[in-house]
Formats: sequence, structure tokens, C-alpha cells
Amino acid sequence: MRLSIIIPVYQVKHTLARCLDSIVKQSFRDWQAILVDDGSTDGSSSICDTYAEHDPRIQVIHLKRNKGLSAARNAGIDKAKAEYITFIDSDDFIADDTLKMLMETLAVHPDYDMIEYAVLEHFGSKHPHRLQFFTKEYTDMTEYWLQCKAYRHTYVWNKIYRRELFNHVRFPVGMTFEDCLTMPLILKNCRQVATTGAGLYYYCENKNGITRRATAADLSCMLLAHVRTINNIEKELDKTGTRQKWYNDMGAYYAHVLNIQFDVYDKSGCFFVSKHKANNRHINYSFPILPYRNTFKLKLLHLIGIKCLCSLHRIIRHLS
Repeated sequence: MRLSIIIPVYQVKHTLARCLDSIVKQSFRDWQAILVDDGSTDGSSSICDTYAEHDPRIQVIHLKRNKGLSAARNAGIDKAKAEYITFIDSDDFIADDTLKMLMETLAVHPDYDMIEYAVLEHFGSKHPHRLQFFTKEYTDMTEYWLQCKAYRHTYVWNKIYRRELFNHVRFPVGMTFEDCLTMPLILKNCRQVATTGAGLYYYCENKNGITRRATAADLSCMLLAHVRTINNIEKELDKTGTRQKWYNDMGAYYAHVLNIQFDVYDKSGCFFVSKHKANNRHINYSFPILPYRNTFKLKLLHLIGIKCLCSLHRIIRHLS
């Protein structure tokens, strides 16, 4: 078996059939689909069972209670048997022949540990956006993260992975924006990754999704993930003496992380909010001050400090 497709399912009776139909009608046939029903109560469980009854390649795992997206994905990983793994969210779907094109590429390039493909973001909204890639190979994960701006699309679902990458990697249970925390761990295990213009993932607009209703605590999960990653890259650049080589790209990443810090502060008036309030006093968090000044906001950061800059940004946003 070539590919295991992991699909977390929770309260998606209106979109699940569309997702599963897009998989069943793929011209590539050598796959298993693992549907992880995360305690659904809206009829999604029955839809899963119906599809499994009609296609032996579909396996259903029914969790007794809702444990969250990370736990559902982890349960799917534990059952995956194929050479490669991919993820599809149950409110999304993939274009015809997507798996055929991607798996043919992996057959030609068996040294690829991961391949990333195009996304039509916010499909169904007034302003959909196509995230398109050129065909390119990376053996340096820092180059992939910075030059490809992978930190802006840490989605786990528009990628196919060699299954061994998850031998010692699982999604963090109880965290939101878990992809941001997990993707750097996956990349540590990669020797070569690639991007391709082949295939298309439809990331559908969801008014109840975490992106639309994210709290300061949710955004703090994302912030913490990126602060850890940028600090780790800084250590590597110091070790290899390549800071100047990546100065502009690191500045762009640093500005991205600063914008997330703004979002957390705008929502809460705090720099960091734990999802477990009792832990707030125990969180050892501080925004890193790094030597990048290649945007106006970064220059201002070094001039007035993070506290004044966040306060200023919050005032301006509330006035606008």
C-alpha cells in the first residue's frame, strides 16, 4: 500500500460526503483512508460507517469522546500502514487526479521525504486565494522554511510525508494551531523536501473554524511555536556563521512573528495567554529581541521596545 489518508471527523455532516467523494473518485487507487470520528453527535459517525461499508479501503475509528484534532490525527497515525501519509480535513477536499500526480512524482523521486502542493485558500468565501508553488527541491530545511516562507503555510494537509517521519513525532494534544508546533519537528527528520505545482487542495471557508474564532490563548499557541522555531534557527545561524546570508529572510520571518505578538496583545493586553489560566504565572515567555531592522516596525521595536510598540499598535488598531 502506497498512501494512508488520515481524516479527522467531528460534527461535519454537511461537508463530509464532499470530502470523501473527492478521495474515492481519485484515479490513484492504492490508498487506505482512516476516518477518525472524534465523538461526533450530528450524524457524521453514520456517514463514516456507510462509506466504510461500501469501500474496504476505508477504515473508521470511533473515539468514545471528543479529544480534539491533535488526538484524532495521532490515532490515525497509529493505524497508518502505507509507505506515505497525508492528511485531509473533513470540511475540505482535493481536486481530481491530485493523488495520481503527487504519487507519480514520489515514484520518480523516492528520496523526497515530503512534498508540498498547491492550496486554494478560503474556498467559498468572497476572497479565495491560491497558494501556488514552483517545482523546487530543498536539502536545507532552513532554506525551505525561510525562502519558501513555509512559516506562512505550516498546514499539515497539503503535503505528503514518508511515514517514518512520524516515528517519534505526534501532534500536541490540547494545543490549537498545532501544525505550527509540529511542522518544525517533522522537518528535523527530513533530508529532502520538494514543492510542486501539481495537484490542488481546497481549504474551505469555515465561519466556525479556529482561524475565524481564535482567542488570545489560541494565538499564543501559534506565537510560542514560532518563537521557539525562530530562536532555534538563530542558534543554528550563530553556530554556522551564516546570519548575513539569511539576514533579509530572517527579518521577514521576525516581522511575521512580531505581527502574531501584536494580535495576542490586541486581544488581551498581555504578551502571552495560556490556554490553562492556572498556568499563566508559570509560563516563561518573553518576545525575543533579534538583530533585524529591515522593516519600519522592526526599527521601531529596537527604538521603543516591545511593550511600548504593542501598546502603540493596539491604540492605533482600536482607533482605525
